[in-house]
Amino acid sequence: MNNLEVFIVFISLFVLFVALGFSGSRFRKGDMSDLGEWAIAGRRLGGYLAWFLVGGDLYTAYTFIAIPNALFVKGAIYFFAVPYVGITFGVAMLTMPRLWKIAKEKNYVTAVDMVQDKFNSKSLAALIALTGIVAELPYIALQIYGMQAVLTVMIGQLVTVDAATITEIALIISFIILAAFTFTSGLRGAAVTAVMKDVIIFVTVIVVIVVVPMAIGGFGHAFSSMKALPTGNETLAPLFLNGFISLVIMSALALYLYPHAINAVLGTSSTKRIRYSTALLPIYGVGLALLALFGILAYGSTSTLAMISKYGPVTTVPSLIYNYFPSWFVGFAFLGIFIGGLVPASIMAISQANLLTRNVIKPYKKNMTPQQETRYAKYFSVIFKFIALLFIFVISATYSLQLQLLGGVIVLQTLPAIFIALFSNKLEKWSTGVGWAAGMFTGIYLLLAANDFNSITTVLFKFSTPLSFLYVGLIGLVVNLVIAVIGSLLVGAFRGTSSKKAAKVEQ
Repeated sequence: MNNLEVFIVFISLFVLFVALGFSGSRFRKGDMSDLGEWAIAGRRLGGYLAWFLVGGDLYTAYTFIAIPNALFVKGAIYFFAVPYVGITFGVAMLTMPRLWKIAKEKNYVTAVDMVQDKFNSKSLAALIALTGIVAELPYIALQIYGMQAVLTVMIGQLVTVDAATITEIALIISFIILAAFTFTSGLRGAAVTAVMKDVIIFVTVIVVIVVVPMAIGGFGHAFSSMKALPTGNETLAPLFLNGFISLVIMSALALYLYPHAINAVLGTSSTKRIRYSTALLPIYGVGLALLALFGILAYGSTSTLAMISKYGPVTTVPSLIYNYFPSWFVGFAFLGIFIGGLVPASIMAISQANLLTRNVIKPYKKNMTPQQETRYAKYFSVIFKFIALLFIFVISATYSLQLQLLGGVIVLQTLPAIFIALFSNKLEKWSTGVGWAAGMFTGIYLLLAANDFNSITTVLFKFSTPLSFLYVGLIGLVVNLVIAVIGSLLVGAFRGTSSKKAAKVEQ
């Protein structure tokens, strides 16, 4: 393997990626001092570009690093990502066109704009906005772990001393560049670069899934090798069935509650194009199913296992690619995984900045001009990227998937205020707020309890049979919904009774 050639190909393609990012501001050019233009591209993205952009939110380092890594370490239960992706497109088809239509009519830039109007509450809106902001942080950190995994293998094979320090410096430089073109180009930059990212990743997945099985003797050899190792668990134990199902359903509900997914949808030019692009998104699900199997293929390769042992399980996919392909293709594939972290990180930081500026600060700063609003959002998008960068020094990369699932526990608690409020005016603001608090406390407490109040290594809480394990996000959401719905009914009944009494008094 010519490690210098890997590096040269990687850097050359990265320069092209950066150029595309900065040029994005000129794509369907608009006034970038307007938040609607910077943050949601003026709602002018076509169906195909929206497909690439939303797919860019899905085909991330989470896909390329965390899922194969989790399958490699813990086995079948983490195949939940494949059916969940299939279900979540149905959730999107039901909710996103309606949200887009309301947002277009009332000039909303975030889903929380709708929450503020529906509930006539700045406080509840700020609460939901802050929830989305916090939920995004571990998701951005997950992208950084994917980027770090690529750099660890590439730089570790290129230099013999201080590779860890060089990797950290490379990450910081990459995020400075990302922050610069996001500041300049906004969602347009993310949309243009998403096309390049997805093309590289699709090519990589197809080539790897064909070449590697032939090289190692097929999937049969990989599965038989998996059985021989202590971490191997190629079938789902009955004890984990409810955990698997709850992970699938709750993850499907959570994805389009994340601010970055909503942000990408709101940038689309019409409800027709939203439906069209959503109908095409299952293509990404097929790619995910193939990609998840990379974690199994690693067991069939002695050289890959040796590299994983050296650099850690988080490098499962980069190690597999490194051992079976020529230098130029390794550089090509590594760049795809690397920018697979940068593109969604850009969209996520934009969505966080929108929420903080528009739904937390602006309602209490009446004299904020549109230009100030956009300027604040741009600066906050930079800050959020580097806050997430700090995660890599706190939480072990081995459990990187848990970061995304932790965010899911948090963001699920916004479901009543966003999804239910899309279709009903019956929820009452105080009941919704108390439900949010109860669901958040329940979910986070059970998450900590499931891990014995130590580092997060699981998001499943163990009950006595017949429930066995359940995803803590489901439990928190059930508590949330019960309080929000029952509380709203009681308040509504009380107000109805009070109104009748007042009417009788007047008579």
